[in-house]
Amino acid sequence: MRHLYLMRHAKAKQPSGDMTDHQRPLRKRGKRQAAAMAHVLQHWQALEGGIYVSTAARTRETFDEIAGQLPDHTLVNQVHFDEDLYTFDGGGLQAWLDSLPNEAERVLVIGHNPALHDLARWLEQAAPHSLPTGSVLHFTLSGSSWESVRQGGAKLAGYLTPETASYPLFQRLAPQSPKRNNDTARRIRDMLEHQYQMIRALEAGVIAGVDPEFLHQYRVNLRRSRAVGESVHAITRVPGLKKMLKRLKQRAQATSDLRDIDVFLEDMAKTPPPLTSGSCQGLMQRLQACQRERHQALCQQLNAPAYAEEMQAWQHFIASDDVGKALSKLTPKRICKVLNERIARHDEDLAALSLDSHDAEFHELRKGVKRIRYLADLNPETPEPFLSQLKHRQRLLGEYQDLCSRQAWLDAFGASPDNDPQPQQECLEWRDSLEKPKLMLRKEVLALEPLANVSP
Repeated sequence: MRHLYLMRHAKAKQPSGDMTDHQRPLRKRGKRQAAAMAHVLQHWQALEGGIYVSTAARTRETFDEIAGQLPDHTLVNQVHFDEDLYTFDGGGLQAWLDSLPNEAERVLVIGHNPALHDLARWLEQAAPHSLPTGSVLHFTLSGSSWESVRQGGAKLAGYLTPETASYPLFQRLAPQSPKRNNDTARRIRDMLEHQYQMIRALEAGVIAGVDPEFLHQYRVNLRRSRAVGESVHAITRVPGLKKMLKRLKQRAQATSDLRDIDVFLEDMAKTPPPLTSGSCQGLMQRLQACQRERHQALCQQLNAPAYAEEMQAWQHFIASDDVGKALSKLTPKRICKVLNERIARHDEDLAALSLDSHDAEFHELRKGVKRIRYLADLNPETPEPFLSQLKHRQRLLGEYQDLCSRQAWLDAFGASPDNDPQPQQECLEWRDSLEKPKLMLRKEVLALEPLANVSP
């Protein structure tokens, strides 16, 4: 099996003055695009074979930015700067492909459009209809030699743009937040529609699975949509809303384990765990295997026709007359009434907690704080000190829940019969050591004053 990777150079400056097309350098955005694709190429094993780069300045700089992101991976001995790749003719690239040495199993080409895109469509008719700057196509090819490759003789194995590989780059193209509207009904409907658009826009990045921030923001927008819907439901009845919210909840629940693993792995990368190298490697391998399994299952759900139908049904529901009539009844006075009820319930739950309370009780308190915050967000007149206090409580309880999740994964690893006794013991000891920071957070939570004292 042969692997061919076609990468278009990142965003370049337009020629000016005496600058020729060959001399065009990358823009700042282009450098960010190229850097974002480095780990994609590494994950796809595109950097393990020959790397062939056009001699143009913008393709050279694209390679340099990629190499700069991988200091432990020397690419100098693999790169070839080839004048023949400075072409815009797909037929020329076909001829160039025939000349590759047969021993080359993996080949990465960094070149130009329309030549790359024409070659891609020649190899596989199902290739994307466009190839934006910084994008990469991965093809698999059968046959005994490169010169044996024929039209339609490849299979598209992967396709990524910088905007699906990097959340910061995605933000530039993300749906814009709606303008603040003093009309409560209009503001809530705009909010729900924006969250829907964000959910759909984030799906490609979630499926790509390169930047975990896509999944995080996907969950955030699902959660906000549910929270707003639940707030509306608590104030006025809307036919069919409860059923819709149940479906959104199920979608969010399908992402929970994957997000917990992402956070755990990120924390392990930032702060080395108290484990020997062998135990650490074993734990990471277990977490990464679970991560791949959960991600694959999530991708199957997101690619299923039923999911698209479900999300479209939610969008139509938001725009329906029933929702419009219900939202017209949401006055600031009615919102405040429900908000005060939730604050009172929160304060009762907080007062009932002790150092010996079960973890689940702290988790329920966290969910209550979220509901209060999203309900408070419906009223543009909510004082900032009150919102800041809610954010503070969310942070404390979120950190507590992360520690609980970490303990659960360590328990699972420690209980696995496939592990040696030493890694099991080390993980269980680490699990027990997390009780100390949990106790500190418990004390901070118990020291919080009633929300009624800072209520809007």
